[in-house]
Amino acid sequence: MEDPEILEIESKKLVGIKVSTSLADDKTSLLWNRFMKYKEALHARKNTDLYSVQIYGKEFISGDFDSQSEFEKWAAMEVQEDSNIPKGLQMLRLSSGKYAVFTHEGTAKDFAKTSKFIFEEWLPSSKFEIDDRPHFEVLGKDYKGPENPESKEKIWIPVKPKT
Repeated sequence: MEDPEILEIESKKLVGIKVSTSLADDKTSLLWNRFMKYKEALHARKNTDLYSVQIYGKEFISGDFDSQSEFEKWAAMEVQEDSNIPKGLQMLRLSSGKYAVFTHEGTAKDFAKTSKFIFEEWLPSSKFEIDDRPHFEVLGKDYKGPENPESKEKIWIPVKPKT
């Protein structure tokens, strides 16, 4: 796996749906099945990219996160700033900041290997630490679905310089 690009982003307005979940009780497929029914109602989309967003909380940053720890997971799309929010959907604001951007290639089952590289190899040896902002994946034109071994997605990890 390659080292990430370090990018600074501006604030983004996302619209989607969320669930409370854990790694042990993964509700990802349920979330995406529900969201895809609403997707066409988003007329003010900036593009066709899908956003999978995780909001972990303090225990993730402190290292007290485990498979039972609950977090908020979103399925969303980026929309124009002045857009209305369709009924049944909610707004999520991604604040501006610095991100380490990795490319995951492979199936959803292979994602654990990518995460292991990011959090157990790259992060400890980098000059960065996790920042307390949402983590997200962008499922763009190279995303071919969770079971396709040629599928690619961008993983955005919020970082700040080590203190």
